[in-house]
Amino acid sequence: MKKLLTACIVVGLAMTTVTTTASAGPKKGQKIFKKKFRKYCKFSGVKFARNHTQDEWEELWEDGDFKAEAKSICPRLKTNKIKKSYWKHVYQFSYKYARDGVVPKC
Repeated sequence: MKKLLTACIVVGLAMTTVTTTASAGPKKGQKIFKKKFRKYCKFSGVKFARNHTQDEWEELWEDGDFKAEAKSICPRLKTNKIKKSYWKHVYQFSYKYARDGVVPKC
């Protein structure tokens, strides 16, 4: 009985972690945009994301052109000052709030 209870707790914690991690990308990307991008871009993250559709963002990411596109949208952005690990989260944020994506709550 004790083993069964322990197994249930472990499975429950694992499911919670997976659920939290799945939604962390766009939220973390939004925080990164606010902290690292906004002062150079001088506009919101949603305005940045709405430059492309989800398919266009996905194509840019898969081709490895996402960073260059971010620089072209925001020319003053210092891409070398942004950690490599942050780019995936910013991409996920851009994908979620793309022109044909989720409409942000105001």
